[in-house]
Amino acid sequence: MIPPLAASAALVFAAPTLPLAQPRNVIGGQLISACVGFAALAVGGDSAWTAAIAGALAIGAMALARTPHSPAAATAVVVVLTKPDLVPFLGLLVLATIVIVAVGVIAARRRYPVYWW
Repeated sequence: MIPPLAASAALVFAAPTLPLAQPRNVIGGQLISACVGFAALAVGGDSAWTAAIAGALAIGAMALARTPHSPAAATAVVVVLTKPDLVPFLGLLVLATIVIVAVGVIAARRRYPVYWW
């Protein structure tokens, strides 16, 4: 779970005005992608092919939900390849993204977020 969150943090802290770094996209994109990853895991198992398909489907799902956040596509891949428990994973993911956004708000002082939702 760490690489996608590190990339999310990098966007929030280094490019706080980009649309990809806004709270809706960070939190929503990560959550949507994790859910896509769990669905793909349930249907296709933990193969590399399923992981690749999950990443692609996550990008499509984020586009449909208007929450594009490119690092989140890797979260779907991580879910498929690591097979975590659903509830603890989603809980920690939401908590981690909220912490990233909160630190971004504190650190950026008025530059972040450009919009909340």
